[in-house]
Amino acid sequence: MTGLVLASASPARLATLRAAGVEPEVVVSGVDESLLVDPDPASYAAGLAGLKAHAVAERLGRDAGWVLGCDSVLALDGEILGKPEDASDAVARWRRMRGRTGVLHTGHCLVDLATGREVLRPAATTVHFAAVTDAEIEAYVGTGEPLQVAGAFTVDGLGGPFVTGIEGDHHNVVGLSLPVLREMFADLGVRWTDLWPR
Repeated sequence: MTGLVLASASPARLATLRAAGVEPEVVVSGVDESLLVDPDPASYAAGLAGLKAHAVAERLGRDAGWVLGCDSVLALDGEILGKPEDASDAVARWRRMRGRTGVLHTGHCLVDLATGREVLRPAATTVHFAAVTDAEIEAYVGTGEPLQVAGAFTVDGLGGPFVTGIEGDHHNVVGLSLPVLREMFADLGVRWTDLWPR
């Protein structure tokens, strides 16, 4: 155990950390995301990440370790798009997104349980979407995958073929920027490689 607690139910975030050699404990925050209102997508995502990390940190009350909270949103035409409300919403979003470009914002909040110190960082990645057909949209939404994720798409799952390009960190689109997280740990005086199991 590394001492890292992931305050997220996202299987993609957990898989990303595991692939990078880190085995976190998962404790879901249960935060009501409607409590936060912010028109800026970067600060909105960071704010939600902070709410999640602190909710779990307060619940744990441990002497050591770290809690990581993350949240992602897609910005399109200045509008913040989190998880779609239902299948109809996901279809409508994809009809807007196809053939266009959006920016995926992920907020990261890392809390040091020993000191209470917080490191908060946003990350942004530009995503180019394919000009998918109505039939492809209906089939994709019918899988249920777009209903579970911010922006109604994945790049590491069934939605991968519908993303034509990415500018920035690929991991950020999955839901957690590994380079950003490494820098956050460095700010706390922790080397990334020390998180690997020994």
